[in-house]
Amino acid sequence: MRFLKPGETNRRNAKYSHQSVSVAIIQNLVVRYGNFTALSGLTCEIPEGCTGLLGPNGAGKTTLIKTILGFVKPTSGSATVLGFDIQTAGASIRQKVGLMPEQDCHIPGTTAVQFVAYAGELAGMPGDQAVRRAHEVLDYCGLGEARYRNVETYSTGMKQRIKLAQALVHGPKLLLLDEPTNGLDPAGRIEMLELVRSVSHGKGLSVLVSSHLLPDIERVCDRVIVVMQGQLRAQGTIRDLKKIEGRPVDVELRENSPRFVQAMMDKGAVVQPPKRSTYRIQMPGLPEEIAKIAMQAAKESGAQIRGYIVAERSLEDAFLEAISAK
Repeated sequence: MRFLKPGETNRRNAKYSHQSVSVAIIQNLVVRYGNFTALSGLTCEIPEGCTGLLGPNGAGKTTLIKTILGFVKPTSGSATVLGFDIQTAGASIRQKVGLMPEQDCHIPGTTAVQFVAYAGELAGMPGDQAVRRAHEVLDYCGLGEARYRNVETYSTGMKQRIKLAQALVHGPKLLLLDEPTNGLDPAGRIEMLELVRSVSHGKGLSVLVSSHLLPDIERVCDRVIVVMQGQLRAQGTIRDLKKIEGRPVDVELRENSPRFVQAMMDKGAVVQPPKRSTYRIQMPGLPEEIAKIAMQAAKESGAQIRGYIVAERSLEDAFLEAISAK
């Protein structure tokens, strides 16, 4: 996958996006706070499914969320969310979108049921329906037994869950999660990510997860949008982002074998120094063809192959390359 230069549009991924339905389309979006430019000509699309919004702190992720919800007026550019224009239909967007903000949004003195039901009423639900729905989503988020406790008595993990519950109560079509694992211990983080994956892969709900934590994104998302300094740096599926140019093959041998390396080089391959007993082999041809050549080289050299896979880089390496592109 080729990474984008600042301000450049990824045409290949734009073509990919048009093959599926986009829940949000953002074009040349610019947002300034005084002399500071938070978003600088950002152009991207949020497709259906679960998408990660990746970037370091200060990259413009939260500003993008606030802007597409209509809370922040853009300096220039345009965007639509679920077919609604952010400039003129902010209220309609907020009725159809659920937001789990990074900062706590609880109302002290209210129980979980009261708080979540109130969020439903703010989205336009009748009072009795909002209460009924509040019980359902609190059960789903694992807060059923604590639903009548005041929210200020909740632990950090419970407060994160109630933020998710209030975002789900009105049955949104798009869910925006801003740092959903913020402040959670390892066990609570895993539980929250499992909830997010359940919502995004089993409920027909599109989700945008904003985070600077790559393992969180990789665990729950299918696609990513990478932003840096308010600009798009890369977008596409995680699988495409992790691909290595030329699609080399990692071949694991039972033990290191210089004779195997020489046999592969004689066949025109470039062989990287082994990591333990795994060699990365790059040469023209499909991975399946390279694997067959490796089998022949192993037979000739007396080496024993334990396994082989198409090589890929880590999401962290791909992310670092994207944000450092100039």
